[in-house]
Amino acid sequence: MKSFSQYSGKVCVVTGAASGIGRAVAKSLAASGATLALSDINEEGLNETVEMIGGANRHKVDVLDMADADGIAAYAPAVEAALGPADYVFNIAGLARVGDFRHTPAESYEKVMDVNFYGVVRMSKAFLEQLIQTKGGLVNISSIFGIVGWPGQTHYCASKFGVRGFSESLSMEMMEHGVSVSCVHPGGVQTNVARNAQVDHMPDVAVTRDQMNANFENNTPTSAERAAEIILEGTAKRKQRIIVGPDAKFIQFWNRLFPTRYRKLVMKKALTLTAD
Repeated sequence: MKSFSQYSGKVCVVTGAASGIGRAVAKSLAASGATLALSDINEEGLNETVEMIGGANRHKVDVLDMADADGIAAYAPAVEAALGPADYVFNIAGLARVGDFRHTPAESYEKVMDVNFYGVVRMSKAFLEQLIQTKGGLVNISSIFGIVGWPGQTHYCASKFGVRGFSESLSMEMMEHGVSVSCVHPGGVQTNVARNAQVDHMPDVAVTRDQMNANFENNTPTSAERAAEIILEGTAKRKQRIIVGPDAKFIQFWNRLFPTRYRKLVMKKALTLTAD
């Protein structure tokens, strides 16, 4: 695992640390000598991550729900009291759902937005004064689906486009305060996101849930560990936009060339992922 000396001795807050990219970021930061405040709603997975980094030791570990506004408001001062002001906040926690707009209830949209968008906003608000104090970095995970739309992902895309707009606007406000704001756009990453995704309505194409999961996993070229490396490298360089994975780079390039026609490519790819 790659070590990053820039994070040695820094206080780093990582949400979504129980699995996937969040776990990989936590492991890399721990190996780099950072002091961590780790959180996730999944206590079992969070404990597994703690074991992987050699125990809690100098770190703070909490079960935290990104939809819990009061919990997040109380969390930031608790982290500062235990570890000192945060140098970096990595907003990685999120959830995925599948379902076309016509057949998906409004409640599903509210849940996705509450976690994926408002969770990021709440965490950013709660830790902002600490980051201004340390002139640190705020890292918000969007998605390649925060750059292009995707069928069956209207709720997820809405939340990730929101994170992008929020982060890009906030980055301009924070320039005078010396705080970097990075928005991360991963493509397919080898995590359990597809298997853990809640399904409101399966695509009309004849495909089972297991087939959909398998097709997704076969089209994820980037490991969680490599994604963590790209994120930490980009954050250290204070990049405002961090693209993760060759597929994300290709889709972003295609979107820039054909800002409206890219949808034909997306539909062709979407059918491949659901019908192969």
